[in-house]
Amino acid sequence: MSDFQFLHPAGWKPAKGYSNGVAATGRQIAVAGQIGWTAEQKLVGDDFVAQIEQALKNIVAVLAEGGAGPQHITRLNWYITDKPAYVARQREIGEAYRRVIGRHFPAMTLLVVGLLEEGAKVEIEATAVVP
Repeated sequence: MSDFQFLHPAGWKPAKGYSNGVAATGRQIAVAGQIGWTAEQKLVGDDFVAQIEQALKNIVAVLAEGGAGPQHITRLNWYITDKPAYVARQREIGEAYRRVIGRHFPAMTLLVVGLLEEGAKVEIEATAVVP
C-alpha cells in the first residue's frame, strides 16, 4: 500500500478502529450503500451483526468487479438504525469486520438514521482507490 498515507495529526490520541484521514493516489471506485442482503436481494435475517457482515461482503464483491480489494478502501460511511445495538455489540461487529475487511481501517463515519429498505438495520457505502 505504498500509494496510501494514513493521516493522524501529531498529539491526537489514537483513533479506535478507523483512521482520521487517508490520502491515496490512483483510480477511484465509489460503492453505493450496501445493506445486508444477498445477491437475490433478500435480507440475511434480522440479526444486526449478520446484516453488517453481509453488507461488508457486498462491498468486497463490488470492489472485486473493479479490480480492487478491501485493502484499497479509503473511506466507509456507515448508516445504522439502532445505536444501542451498535454499542452493545461492538466486539461482534469488530470480529465480523476483520473477517471480511481484515485489519485495514480507513476513514469512517457512523450515523444513526432511518433506512428505506424495510428490515434493513445497516447500510454502508465505500470509497476505494486502486493504485
